[in-house]
Amino acid sequence: MQATWTAKEATRELYDVPTYELALQFIDQLIRDMADESWSVEVRSLGRTLKKWRDQIIAWHKLHITNGPTESMNNLTTRVQRVAFDLRSFRNYRIRALLYAGKPHWSLLTTITPR
Repeated sequence: MQATWTAKEATRELYDVPTYELALQFIDQLIRDMADESWSVEVRSLGRTLKKWRDQIIAWHKLHITNGPTESMNNLTTRVQRVAFDLRSFRNYRIRALLYAGKPHWSLLTTITPR
């Protein structure tokens, strides 16, 4: 348990590294350390995942952008699909998604007007 927690915290610290070059060194060392057979299976699995996604993880240090907004929209549409299973037309589904997202831009919905 302790080793898993330590590995998680070390992975989180990667995002606190101030420069791209240091982040490259940090993640490479982290991957090497987690490959050690003395670690648990879970920690070694995390190391393999970091190795597989190394370039994508390090890209954050160049641009400081994430795919969070995209994931948010995917989450929103999935939730709308769950609650709107009876909506058969795309028009109604679109309206429900916009309403579920919050304050819709009514001028984009030419087929409906608020009451």
